[in-house]
Amino acid sequence: MTRHLPNLLTICNLLCGVFGIVHLLQANTIPAAYFIWAACIFDFLDGFVARVLKVQSPIGKELDSLADVVSFGVLPSLVMYVMLSHATDYPYVPYLAFSIAAFSAIRLAIFNTDETQHESFRGLPTPANALFISSIPLLTGTIASWILQEWVLVLIALLFSYLLVSPVELFALKFKKLQWKDNQVKFTFVLVSVLLIGIFRLSAIPLIILLYIITSLLFKKLLR
Repeated sequence: MTRHLPNLLTICNLLCGVFGIVHLLQANTIPAAYFIWAACIFDFLDGFVARVLKVQSPIGKELDSLADVVSFGVLPSLVMYVMLSHATDYPYVPYLAFSIAAFSAIRLAIFNTDETQHESFRGLPTPANALFISSIPLLTGTIASWILQEWVLVLIALLFSYLLVSPVELFALKFKKLQWKDNQVKFTFVLVSVLLIGIFRLSAIPLIILLYIITSLLFKKLLR
C-alpha cells in the first residue's frame, strides 16, 4: 500500500484541479483559488512522501506532470479567462488567458527532460505561477481596481507565460543543510514571506511570488 501513497496524493492534486474547474464553470473564482492552493499542498506531499518512503518511480513522475497540467495549467488559465471576460468588451481577448495552459505544458515537458533542475529551476515553476494568478481575485481596494484592468491582465497573462519557459534561473526551496550561512537568502525569503502574510493576509501571495522572482534575480550568485 505504501508504494501507492504518493500516486494517491498526486490524484488528489488532479482532483483539486477538476473541482476548481467545476467552480469556474459557475464563474466562482474564489473557490477555484482555494483548490489551486490545496493542489499545491498535495503536489508537495506526493514528492516528499515518495522520497521518505523511497518509492519514487517513472510512472509517478509522469502522473505528477499530468496532474500539474490540469491544476497549475488549465485551472489558472480559466481563472484568468473569467477575469478577462469581466474586464473587456472584446470577445476574443479572454482567449489570451490560455497561453498560460500552453506554456505550462511546455514548462512541465522541459522539466521532465532536463536533469539539471535540482538545486534551482530554469523558468517559473507552474505552482508558483498558478498561485500568483489564482490570488488576483482575492485582492481588494485600489490595487484590485488597478490590476483588474484589461491591459494589466493581458500583460500578466503574456509575461507569466513567458516566465514559465524563460531561461531565468530561480532558486528551489530545498535545504540540504539548515545552517544560516548556507541558506541565508532562502531563510530570509521565508521569513519575509511569513511577515507579509501576517500583515496582508491572503493578499500577500502575489507579493511573495514577485519577491521570489526578484530575489532569485538579485541574489543569483549567492544562491549557488
